[in-house]
This record gives sequence, C-alpha cells and structure tokens, in this order.
Amino acid sequence: MSTKLNNKVAIVTGATSGMGRGIVEIFADHGASLVISGRDVDRGKALVKALKPINPNIVFVAGDICHPEENKRLVQEALANFGKIDILSINAGILGLGSVTELSPSLWQKTLDTNLSSIFYLCKHAIPELIKSEGASITINASIAAFKSFPNHPAYCASKAAAVALMKQMAVDYGPQIRVNAICPGPVDTPLLRNSVSAFKEPEKAVDEARNATLLKRLGTPQDIANLALFLASDEAAWITGTTINIDGGILNG
Repeated sequence: MSTKLNNKVAIVTGATSGMGRGIVEIFADHGASLVISGRDVDRGKALVKALKPINPNIVFVAGDICHPEENKRLVQEALANFGKIDILSINAGILGLGSVTELSPSLWQKTLDTNLSSIFYLCKHAIPELIKSEGASITINASIAAFKSFPNHPAYCASKAAAVALMKQMAVDYGPQIRVNAICPGPVDTPLLRNSVSAFKEPEKAVDEARNATLLKRLGTPQDIANLALFLASDEAAWITGTTINIDGGILNG
C-alpha cells in the first residue's frame, strides 16, 4: 500500500461506478479511511468487499445525495467511524438529456439537484469539520461541459458550469484552511459517456468522434482521473486552490 493519504479520512460520492469508483480504489490504495456513497447497494457492498484486503477502513452508505439529509449522514458516518474529515471528493452526476423545450421541469431539477445542489449540501455539513483538519481539501468532479456545449445537454452543461463557479467561491471563502478545486474531465470511457451519446444525431459514431477529437487519440480512463484526484487531495498539491484542471486529452485545444 502507498501512503500519500495515510491518516486521512475522505468522503467520496458517486463511488460505485466510473470515475468515482476509480478514485475510491486509488484512495484506498494510498491509505485513506473512506466513507463512500452511491445509490446502488449491491455495487457498493461489492466494492467494499473487493477493497477490504488492501484497506479495511471503508464504510459504504447507500443513498441519494440529492437530499440534504443524506449528505449530513455521510458526515455523521465519517465522524462516527473515523473521528474526523480531511477530504471531500464529489463525483455523483447525471446527464438530464433533452433540449430546453423537450426537457421536463422535473428532470431539469433532478439534474441540478444531483450535479450542483448535492455539492452545496455536502460542503455545508462537512466544512465545519474540514476546517479543523490540517491540509483539508475539496475536489469537485465537474466537466469540460462547464466550458463547451454539447447537443441536448442544457441541464448538464449548466450544472457543471455552476459547480465550477461554486468551487471558486468556496476557495475564496474557506482559504487558507481548506483547498477547493475542480477537475474537468473530457471524454472518459465510463457508462455516463456511453449513455450521453444518445443525445447526438449519430450516436453510433459519437464515441469514436470524441476519441479522434482528442489530441492523444484515445478516451480517458477512470484511472487517469483518479491519478489527478489523488494528487489534488494529497499534500503535494498544498499550493493549489481555486482552480479548474482540464483533463481531456487535449480535446478543448483540438
């Protein structure tokens, strides 16, 4: 086991698949005690079971982080099990596909609740504990959709842009005690990417087009994102706050 996060306690949301799962795996390997959340109970339990041999300090909490009380519960579980909180890694997200005229108000609201309001809820309850920790950090998994439009993604793009703005505001309000940053991934090979292509005119071509649009001519992997999340959560990033880091294979420069 590596030790970049030894003696650190992290809450990770969106933990049971895709980028969130990759972050849980690398945090566990680097010694963090973890409270992880997701809606899929079976996947959550399976992840804990898979990681227990390398790190026994993992607690899974099933729930929908759209609800304020679920975020409060994550904080309570971290304190009850590990006594403190050092790191938030916020990854839960949904697409909410459909143009403005097609999108139902309920799906619009659900997308904002999942991708934006949940950040506010978790940070509201966790920040009073993070302030007590030396070297505390919050990393928000946003998206290049904060800066780039995609067909039929208005709720997703709006929520990710707002998440970046919220990150910057929290960095101002809670520095120097807490570092706050955002990761903005491009096309990463996850279930979310595969689902998103249904919004394009030619879904069967969209993934290949995204791959070819990157300067590195490949999709990202959850491990790519996890490596950056680990760096930002570690003391190696002690002078980085209030910033967005695009990790997109160069697609925004293509």
